Amino acid sequence: MGGFGIIEKGSSVHIRRSNGRVHKAIVTKLEETRMAVIVEWFEEEETKGKEIAIDQIFELNPEMKPVENGGTNIKPPSQRILGRPSSRRTELPVRTDRRTINPRQLQQQQQQQQQQKDRSPSPPPAENSESTKSKPRSLDENPLPQHMSAQQKIHSTRSKKKNVVDEVEKLRKNREERRAAQNQERERRLQNYDPTNANWEFSEMIKEFRVTLEMNPLTQIGDIYDQRICVCVRIRPLNRKENLRKEIDVTTVPTPNKIMVSEPRSKVDMTKYLENHSFRFDYTFNEWINNEMVYWYTAKPLVESIFNGGMATCFAYGQTGSGKTHTMGGDFTAGKNQDTTKGIYALASQDVFHLLEQPKYKSKNLSLYASFFEIYSGKVFDLLNGKSRLRVLEDGKQQVQVVGLEEKEVNTIEEVLALIMDGTKCRTSGQTSANAHSSRSHAVFQLVLRRDDSRKSLHGKFSLIDLAGNERGADTTSADRQTRIEGAEINKSLLALKECIRAMSQNSKHLPFRASKLTQVLRDSFIGERSRTCMIATLSPGMLSCEHTLNTLRYADRVKELVADDDEDNRRKLSNLPGLEKIDDGLSSQQQQPQPQFQNQSVKQQPPLSPKNSDLALIGTLCENEVSQEMIEVHQTVSTFQEVEEDTVECHRNFIEGLSETLGLTTSLFTMTEDVDFDQESYISTLKSQLATVQNLKDLLTGKLESFEKVLVEEEKVSKSIKVKGRHT
Repeated sequence: MGGFGIIEKGSSVHIRRSNGRVHKAIVTKLEETRMAVIVEWFEEEETKGKEIAIDQIFELNPEMKPVENGGTNIKPPSQRILGRPSSRRTELPVRTDRRTINPRQLQQQQQQQQQQKDRSPSPPPAENSESTKSKPRSLDENPLPQHMSAQQKIHSTRSKKKNVVDEVEKLRKNREERRAAQNQERERRLQNYDPTNANWEFSEMIKEFRVTLEMNPLTQIGDIYDQRICVCVRIRPLNRKENLRKEIDVTTVPTPNKIMVSEPRSKVDMTKYLENHSFRFDYTFNEWINNEMVYWYTAKPLVESIFNGGMATCFAYGQTGSGKTHTMGGDFTAGKNQDTTKGIYALASQDVFHLLEQPKYKSKNLSLYASFFEIYSGKVFDLLNGKSRLRVLEDGKQQVQVVGLEEKEVNTIEEVLALIMDGTKCRTSGQTSANAHSSRSHAVFQLVLRRDDSRKSLHGKFSLIDLAGNERGADTTSADRQTRIEGAEINKSLLALKECIRAMSQNSKHLPFRASKLTQVLRDSFIGERSRTCMIATLSPGMLSCEHTLNTLRYADRVKELVADDDEDNRRKLSNLPGLEKIDDGLSSQQQQPQPQFQNQSVKQQPPLSPKNSDLALIGTLCENEVSQEMIEVHQTVSTFQEVEEDTVECHRNFIEGLSETLGLTTSLFTMTEDVDFDQESYISTLKSQLATVQNLKDLLTGKLESFEKVLVEEEKVSKSIKVKGRHT
């Protein structure tokens, strides 16, 4: 034990941590074979320890080094300050309170100190002594004998050592209790351990979190309210693939208007924890709610509004495979086959037919028409007419017209179901990781009430929209141009839809409907006090879809946030009272003061911008915290691309029609030459005129093609710049 000096178990020593910090620790064990000591200390309510070489201990605690020839580590007399007043207490080596003192060594130390004091000169007496305490005392003034002072020192040292041992014992006891509690918690969790599920810990944490909640979800049909804007959320059950992957359900619906998402996270030290997100909407439907109950709270209150001359709209929004088409169209039986009788399309049609038979509306002589079309990459296709392409134009009254859209009169629910089935089969779809038949377009099914007059005047319209999967909006940096255009159009249409609903909620003077083809087609559904809108956000509950689920909820929350406070709730309850329009105009003018100023700048001061890109610029300003300027630039480039493409195709159509007309005239001219006395001057002038017409058509089409080619290059350039920025960020 000589190599450890005066260090023993229970001694207090200074140690240096790996970060350079020096603090005290208690020696708990001496390792003679490795010439090291094991120390422990208490830090942040935990007992920590480590093994340290004895040389490092002596480096910070030189007074504890072993001294050759039985000496001690007392400073030589030459290092002591001469003329220093004598102390009443006998000096001992530093830190003797942490070790046992040998009486023989103590006596030798006292003799050396006495000899040193005898050799040093005594201090002069104080001239003005005020009290006994202020006078320096010599060793002779000590009333206690030398051996009594040593005994007191020994007793004090042993008392302090006992306190240190008690403290070490207390730390050991606390450590054992804490480890026992940890082992008990680990054993409790291991009872539910599933070796085939890598996320079983998250599953247990979610179960424990749900136990702390007061669960009172929506379980039965109740009262419904007339709201101008209604936003609700629906969760589907885990599907077969998710169950095979043993995914966990991260969504919880504790109340009828609240949903919580438990996002699995991991710390830097790989400690797993949950980050719980909470959202509030008008209604939240868990996985046990069927289509009938969803329809009762969402689309059913809107049906009667179209009989009063209103325009109603119901959207299904969410990730691919989250249940949008199931909610709107009905249950899938096998592949793309659907039971259309259980979808919102059919349920709304049933209520329309029911109200048509009521005396209150039967006297209005109304007829029901149905149309079904899709919007894919900015193009409109009629699903009830062989998927023919349609044109969306504005007439002289700035009313949007879908040219060529076929509306079919329906008199029974069976006819409506047949149209839904035919249109659904023609809809554009593709295979994704989430769904074998993923919808890649916006499907719009419209129920139109028209008066039985000579003009078939419009009385009311109910638009039911199954939106494309919102995760496809992230495909704007794809290597394939078609995928980029498709993703940018979906992203742009969803942004425009959100801003149109927000402008509708504020009764804003300007509606940015030209920003996308979807909002352009649905323009009349956002205008007027009688317009009603409902959004159903569908969610996938699996852990792998957590990011898309949160994005969907944040989008729905931003749609509703302007009407979610108390003042907006009161306005929705009073929405049918007369005179509200003036109040709404006053409130909207106060809330939207910067908006008219921006409109003047974008429309009047920037004439080069097309109306579509002006609305996009407006949306970019309104959503500057949500969408980057680079993405707005992509959307504007894609919009320009689509405009030039439409102009080029239209010019090509005119070229073909002109060629057909010219061909007929030139054929007649050629036939005229067979006469013996045909008019040569008329032949020459007419043929020159037709050739000039063809040349003009050719030049015009050539110019359109050159512009189209430039736009293609610009779109490719913008796409590559987005990719480069994405890599750097």
